[in-house]
Amino acid sequence: MFRTVVLAALIALPAMASAQDAQVASPPQRIRSVTLTGDQKCPPSTNGEVVVCSTLDQPYRIPKALREDKPIAAQNQSWVNRAASMDQLGRVAGGLPDTCSAVGTGGQSGCFLARNNAYAAERRAPSSETTTTP
Repeated sequence: MFRTVVLAALIALPAMASAQDAQVASPPQRIRSVTLTGDQKCPPSTNGEVVVCSTLDQPYRIPKALREDKPIAAQNQSWVNRAASMDQLGRVAGGLPDTCSAVGTGGQSGCFLARNNAYAAERRAPSSETTTTP
């Protein structure tokens, strides 16, 4: 009895698949993409038209494609950043610890930290900037 039901289902399967293919007569004539904000509702589709709706999570934020990810120029940085960079330059010149300097006690541990920081900055940088060709 079970074999008969399975056999009948296997025979009917290709006929059902061809019936599904016959329902799609032609592709839609127009595909409309609508961006919704707030409480807007998706407009209904008409005959021959498909409406695709998407929402903006943050409508007042600059899109990622238009944002600048480059480092800020020195003249546009705050005084806090300028003072920190000058402090770091003075530490390296004076050979203080953790500065990767050949003078003083800053050698080994500072060089390791400098290499580690450079590696982390390289990993954060976008791959498009690192693989540019002239």
